[in-house]
Amino acid sequence: MATSNKILIVDDERSMRMQLESMLSGDEYEIFTLDSGIKVLENLGQMAPDLIILDLMMPEIDGFEVCRRVKADSQFQHIPIILVTVLDSKKALAQGLEAGADDFLQKPVSKLELRARVRSMLRIKRQYDELEATLKMREELSNMIVHDMSSPIVSVLLHATLMAEKITDPEILKHLEMIQLSAERLDSFVNDMLMLAKMEQSSLRLNLSLNDVNQLALDAEKHFTIIAQSRSIKLVMDLPQKPIEIQIDNNLFRRIIANLLANALQYSPPNTTVTLSLRALPSNEKGVHLCLQVIDEGPGIPEEYHKRIFEKFEVIDLRRKGIVQIGLGLTFCKMAVEAHGGRIFVQPNHPQGSTFVVEI
Repeated sequence: MATSNKILIVDDERSMRMQLESMLSGDEYEIFTLDSGIKVLENLGQMAPDLIILDLMMPEIDGFEVCRRVKADSQFQHIPIILVTVLDSKKALAQGLEAGADDFLQKPVSKLELRARVRSMLRIKRQYDELEATLKMREELSNMIVHDMSSPIVSVLLHATLMAEKITDPEILKHLEMIQLSAERLDSFVNDMLMLAKMEQSSLRLNLSLNDVNQLALDAEKHFTIIAQSRSIKLVMDLPQKPIEIQIDNNLFRRIIANLLANALQYSPPNTTVTLSLRALPSNEKGVHLCLQVIDEGPGIPEEYHKRIFEKFEVIDLRRKGIVQIGLGLTFCKMAVEAHGGRIFVQPNHPQGSTFVVEI
């Protein structure tokens, strides 16, 4: 049995509330009424209406302000709001639209018009809910698929390692090494996807400990030097003599370094240089202690896309426009860096290439 739509009627005049409720009777709506904007803001979460019919002229908080606050809350902004007013002016209409109202009714309210507007708004709300449910199902399915991919990747890595222990032919060993590198990269991508899902669900907890960032960079160098050599790219580690020790999540920060290096190496042409640079910064009011840069000599990224490349939902659009050096790895880096209270951004590397900067 289908659930009845919930409609919240808000008006400081009891007679108007009763009139609107009577006009909507017979359509199997579940109707609630309130007499003030303050009560709307206090009870909205508990009521969870599918539609709000809101009087414009009310004491304390008028309909404009109630509408503005509801639409500013991500939890409720999808709820359609019909403003009811005695005002008949373009100014009031403009104010209502600016506040986020979805439709308007003028007093005295016509029963026929009210019912038509309500059905229209509820149809839009239903379409929104169906779309949200579909997107959520797809996201959950994607997360499940990504999670299930971990086992076969681990199996590929295990068998490649076992084969490498028994084979002495240099040519075959070289191919096995590339299989392992590709499987490790795929494993890193899968882990990034899982981590992104945790971050978006706010279930990621940082395991902070004192770490030597120089050593994390040197550990990454051992792995990525092989990839760089296979692409005829020179990998340079520009590290300070003294260790840089800060409180970070070891696993997440290793992945930040790995993603940025993998990204730079993938899109750099042969006979170019990729540089990882580390610098300790004096503590300031922003709490920045570390600057990490990954510098490449690749095609570069146009300035108008510098912010968009870190956003998950921009990836497909930017790739259609031919923008390289983008992907979910950068989205992961942004979320992981921000989880540490830092920031990540990209700037040009003159005369050619990009510099990805992490400050924590």
